[in-house]
Amino acid sequence: MNRVSIVLIEDHHLTRVGIKAALEDCEEIKFIAEASNGLQGITLLEKTLPDVAIIDLGLPGLVDGIELTKRFKEYVQTRQLNPSISQPKVLILTSQDQEESILAAFAAGADSYCMKDLKFEKLLEAILETHRGANWIDPSIARIVLARLNNPFKEVVGSSAIPTVSIHGLKPEDNELLQSNPLTRRENEIIELIVEGYGNEEIAEQLFISMGTVKTHVRNILNKLACDDRTQAAVRALRAGLVN
Repeated sequence: MNRVSIVLIEDHHLTRVGIKAALEDCEEIKFIAEASNGLQGITLLEKTLPDVAIIDLGLPGLVDGIELTKRFKEYVQTRQLNPSISQPKVLILTSQDQEESILAAFAAGADSYCMKDLKFEKLLEAILETHRGANWIDPSIARIVLARLNNPFKEVVGSSAIPTVSIHGLKPEDNELLQSNPLTRRENEIIELIVEGYGNEEIAEQLFISMGTVKTHVRNILNKLACDDRTQAAVRALRAGLVN
């Protein structure tokens, strides 16, 4: 099995050590190296060209996470790597959920965006999905991204010079699927909570129903939306206008 090579750029020592240790225990991951600031990071990334670079936005010094992402993506383009192989990806891992930071990261070329409070299993999922070419968006910030999305993560600068994006609708076949098998009232309530970032336990508490009932509804939602996981379901629900 080909393992996914990782470089981690994170200035907080304990966070970096913890993530590194967890990743080194995963058979799917090949942890290459780490750096604690942007200047070290760009040298390391250009030298190693990992499958996925995990970058914190709040790096100290002149080269923060956004600048590092931009420089690395530009470097990758200049190398003109073989298009038949997977290109290096950038996964942002941060505690910053401000709209300006999120949009600036994607405008710089980030492929995925995760919040630091997610469970490690979800981080691993995000890494693997990003490596496969998907854009993994943390459910807690999906609404911000999709509300401004026109072409996936393509910058559109308005008069305020802040990157702005708008949303694509669903493909015709997806709309037909939803029209033939629409979500129930309860399923709509649950998908709204999923978009807000609620887990199954929190949904159960919020709606005063059992965990088993929540899992059944979530499974039905995934089937109706033709999605493999909750993140995809949240994205598709927003695109379909099921959630405002």
